[in-house]
Amino acid sequence: MRILLVNPWVHDFSCLNLWSAPLGLLKVAEYLSQFDVEIYFIDCLETVKKKRWGTGKYQRTVIKKPEVLKDIPRRFCRYGISPEEFRERLRRIPLPDLVLVSTLMTYWYTGVSETVGLIKDLFKDVPVISGGLYATLLAGHALKYTLVDGVFKGGVENRLEAFLSTFGFRLKRKRAPQPYWRLGLLRWDFAPLRTSTGCPFRCTYCASGVFYNKFIQRDPDDVIKEIIELYNHGIRDFAFYDDALLVRSNEHIKPVLKEIIRRGHDIRFHAPNGLHARYINEEIAFLMKESGFRTVRVSLETISPHLQERTGGKVTTEEFKKAIEALKRAGFTKKELGVYLMFGLPGQDLQEVIEGVEFLKSMNVRIHLTEFSPIPETPLWNEMVSSGMITGDMDLLLTNNSVFYYLFSGYNIKRLEALKLEVKRYNEA
Repeated sequence: MRILLVNPWVHDFSCLNLWSAPLGLLKVAEYLSQFDVEIYFIDCLETVKKKRWGTGKYQRTVIKKPEVLKDIPRRFCRYGISPEEFRERLRRIPLPDLVLVSTLMTYWYTGVSETVGLIKDLFKDVPVISGGLYATLLAGHALKYTLVDGVFKGGVENRLEAFLSTFGFRLKRKRAPQPYWRLGLLRWDFAPLRTSTGCPFRCTYCASGVFYNKFIQRDPDDVIKEIIELYNHGIRDFAFYDDALLVRSNEHIKPVLKEIIRRGHDIRFHAPNGLHARYINEEIAFLMKESGFRTVRVSLETISPHLQERTGGKVTTEEFKKAIEALKRAGFTKKELGVYLMFGLPGQDLQEVIEGVEFLKSMNVRIHLTEFSPIPETPLWNEMVSSGMITGDMDLLLTNNSVFYYLFSGYNIKRLEALKLEVKRYNEA
């Protein structure tokens, strides 16, 4: 049996590779490797211009803007390899029996649709199944708008085999599952690391609690083994994909970092997802610095005590200040230390965002302004629908983080753009 795995195009106003890899799809490949199957992989989001520490830029092509986005004064683009290159890669492989397509952001569904459409043009009778975050959250929408023949919800675990049997496929076990790098699927200058799944917090704007019903941490020895094996494959940059990396640190991340320090390997760790400030103390900060963390992102989101509590209560401003002070004492500088500050949250006026920027300037950290984007099925989404701020059937393209604040925040856009420019100059200083 031949199975093709595809990481689809992205349609958006902007998109960078900041340690982005289709880890969920790679986990599918690992699961399938135990069966008598041939696995093929095409990454439509292949990085074309590599930058520092594994980051980079995608090829970008301006495409026709969907009618619902006509009033947004920015260019809409396809990110990834060209359609001609995609067709050529599809033609190079034997006719597959099945195609599995990953999904991520709900507002990227048009990129999935274009990808699936081209696959079906070449492989007319081959079933195409999607999985991942968008497909799990909105299976009915995915079936209707992306042309797929089926939707697999959640993680692979032991259910994918049963799911494929409903399409008439019988998988025959052949060996123990293999990690993706042994399958020849290590295509990046960095390696994604996920040491846990889920999150113990339930932030009202986050879909982690919807996608994962439990918070599960891997055995530290297993994590260390993965890092060392990838290091021996030449990888030096590792990006943590965890939603809650520092939770229960004594039993989880501390043993990992201590072993990396003991071995003395030249490794660079990156935490682009945002760390919980509540769990950063002197010891954690020191271990992070000594083990090779080069990119530290801490989640603050808002300085409003009311909004902090209302959106989940994962951090207070005082806890955040103590965390930043500990990181600085460990030796982290403004260049390495960034903070996520959100704008456009329901009930968050622009003045509060401005005050948040001034507060972070006083802390001498890099500021990463992050647009709020509502995610279907989350508590905050349901609250916004109930209040009449949005409709439950709104086009998902309008939830794009570059679009939603522009249409729904009520902000003075010129003042917001001036604030963004101010933050950019401050970060570069």
